[in-house]
Amino acid sequence: MRIFLILSLLLSNTLPAVPESHRSRKAAEKVSPILSRELKVHQLKLGSPIFIRIFKESKELEVWVKKGDRFQLLKNYPIHYFSGTLGPKLKEGDRQAPEGFYYVSASRMNPNSRFHLSFNFGYPNKYDRALGRTGSALMVHGNTVSIGCFAMTDPLIEEIYTLADQALRNGQKFFRVHIFPFRMTEENMFRHRNSEWIEFWKNLKTGYDYFEKAWSPPGVEVENKLYTFERSFN
Repeated sequence: MRIFLILSLLLSNTLPAVPESHRSRKAAEKVSPILSRELKVHQLKLGSPIFIRIFKESKELEVWVKKGDRFQLLKNYPIHYFSGTLGPKLKEGDRQAPEGFYYVSASRMNPNSRFHLSFNFGYPNKYDRALGRTGSALMVHGNTVSIGCFAMTDPLIEEIYTLADQALRNGQKFFRVHIFPFRMTEENMFRHRNSEWIEFWKNLKTGYDYFEKAWSPPGVEVENKLYTFERSFN
């Protein structure tokens, strides 16, 4: 009985396996030395927890790496292409890239993607479903084409994917992906004050501001069809 209990506890604490392929291993072999050198400059290590922010208007994808109890910006990658305009995705087939707060676990990593390498960031999330929004297979991926996804080109996704892959293999249970229409400064909010999405963006800005103050992404919940935020220990 005691042996069974110990085995059960060990199994319950085992992290899900991170999928891999010849392609993902080859990519990691190629970019890991480069990433390790860049990380070392910032006193960071490959395999540390990561956090990703995406800004649609400026076509930027930021990768942050955890150092102590805060995250530090490692690199700002140019997004080659995303479809749609500023504003959230509403339904399957609208060719719109989402905005909101998402996360990627091991099961959402795809080392065999037809777009070289990819990860699904989990649209629709709880908030999207509460508002009746639909869609599927929304990803950050390689290649240069997109229908609602964020296309990074193959060389860039190899770096981003490897950073994510190594973080998950090293014990991060999931990494967060926050997608914004633009950098949510007061100036940009004023510039877009007449948009039909301004109230939605004000809600997103609360989560954006949380990170800007704490340098650690908040835990995200949904209450009464609004995002709510609290301290996260992930």
